Amino acid sequence: MSATTNADISSRGRSAARALRSADTDLRDAALQAIATELEQNAAAILAANAEDVAAAVASNTAASLVDRLTLNDERLAALAQSVRDVAALPDPVGRIVEDRRLHNGLELSKICVPIGRVLVVYESRPNVTVDVAALCIKSGNVALLRGSAAAVRSNAVLGDTVRAGLVAVGLPADVVISIEGSRDDLGELVSDASTADIVVPRGGEALKDFLLEKSRIPVLAAAGGICHVYLDRDADAEMAVSITINAKVQRPGVCNAAETLLVHADRTDLLQPVLSALRDAGVELRGDERTRAAIDFEINAATDADWDAEYLDLILAVRVVDDLDAALDHIDLHSTGHSEAIVTDSLEASRAFTDGVDSACVYVNASTRFTDGGEYGMGAEVGNSTARLHVRGPIGLEALTTTKYVVIGNGQTRG
Repeated sequence: MSATTNADISSRGRSAARALRSADTDLRDAALQAIATELEQNAAAILAANAEDVAAAVASNTAASLVDRLTLNDERLAALAQSVRDVAALPDPVGRIVEDRRLHNGLELSKICVPIGRVLVVYESRPNVTVDVAALCIKSGNVALLRGSAAAVRSNAVLGDTVRAGLVAVGLPADVVISIEGSRDDLGELVSDASTADIVVPRGGEALKDFLLEKSRIPVLAAAGGICHVYLDRDADAEMAVSITINAKVQRPGVCNAAETLLVHADRTDLLQPVLSALRDAGVELRGDERTRAAIDFEINAATDADWDAEYLDLILAVRVVDDLDAALDHIDLHSTGHSEAIVTDSLEASRAFTDGVDSACVYVNASTRFTDGGEYGMGAEVGNSTARLHVRGPIGLEALTTTKYVVIGNGQTRG
């Protein structure tokens, strides 16, 4: 069910939000269980639609890493259904009492978690986002307004219909999840109308985030690109340096928590040969500064200034030798998008300096940046990874999809 005009989106979204406010935890959880079952029962149609999207992407010479982001298979679809069940099993954030106290005048004041309302998510390529966002919104009592990309239009259509079938099966309105289509200009008009949604979340690259920040009159919760760094400290373990760097870059290079830049302490250029050799063997194109290129016995491309600000989303890695930890922090501060950064070190002092000094949403010590994910953090799924500071930072899970309201109970008090 796809919305057309802004007025249509606003009206249907508000109506569904009212209905959802009266749905208790059991009903919302039942909807999620029904959606998971529908995903499993409709697997053939979902995978067939996805195969068409993938074929179109390949025909248009889309990068392999981006095709991977687009691709669903039996294993990924089964994991998607399980993630919906995982969200259903989480505690309900709605109705949680944040504060409860009696005022001096006898009024009973409670501060309670409530849904934000209508959550508009604009996302690129990855069809799993359709289900992840829908599940989190349903669990937290929000209407999901989903605007996917043309690259996944067939996949998103079938997944959206599958989710809505689960909603209807338990008696909830199909409009709890509304799909939105249209051009870039249509998106600009949509977000310029503050009545269409209560918050908008971009899940894509920095260009998408910048577009929405420029055009939107709806509050924007930025969950966009990741120029993520791995720093190999002076006290880094050599074996760990190789395994973490390989995982951060190679496991899924087309996602936002993949590493894009490797920084190496000047006293540990001995690490460059084994680490970069392993990366080269894994098919990674390396772009290094002068000191990096001088420390290895094979040729790699020279890095340019543009490489330090590049989110490749591909098997490409920029490599730089830095004088020390402070120089690494300086580089990250200048070039990071604030997503995820990692240090490899055996030094407690260095790890503390790194976690204190890095101003990013997620900071790792001796672990891969690839762990930045709502599912990995025990949230079931995520809307995206916020690089903003208000009102949430890091993976956007259930708690981040709520706000608060005050309920005040009296027995006839008036203010003098």
